[in-house]
Amino acid sequence: MRRVLASTLATFVLVATMAAGPVTKGSSQGPSTDNTLTKPYQVGRASWYGKQFHGRSTASGEPYDMFQLTAAHRQLPLGTWVRVTSLRNGRSITVRINDRGPYVGNRIIDLSYGAAQMLDLRARGTEKVRLDVVNGEEVAGNMASR
Repeated sequence: MRRVLASTLATFVLVATMAAGPVTKGSSQGPSTDNTLTKPYQVGRASWYGKQFHGRSTASGEPYDMFQLTAAHRQLPLGTWVRVTSLRNGRSITVRINDRGPYVGNRIIDLSYGAAQMLDLRARGTEKVRLDVVNGEEVAGNMASR
């Protein structure tokens, strides 16, 4: 049941992030108290991990599911929602941090296979991305309004 709920939640988040257009400072969407529109949490290289880790335990204790919209980050608290935007193609997706890493090179985030597929990152392996921390209430509100 948890896996079905997690899949449903991930699908709603995906739809919400893909349906939303880019918001620029001074847009007609009203005032924002969120600084992430102008200043990202982090910018750097993202990578992805998949089949070789599928089913293994993550830092959060849940089994890694390569098809879920999750990611590994070194410092962000487990359970944090992060909007990852490809700086190459502008695609973005919201993922939940459930693991620690990456531990290779100067990468800032390791995306699940499913998240990397949505960003069109799979063939490239790594890509420059922007990370914005998303308020959990905002994610839930976007799902409730759908």
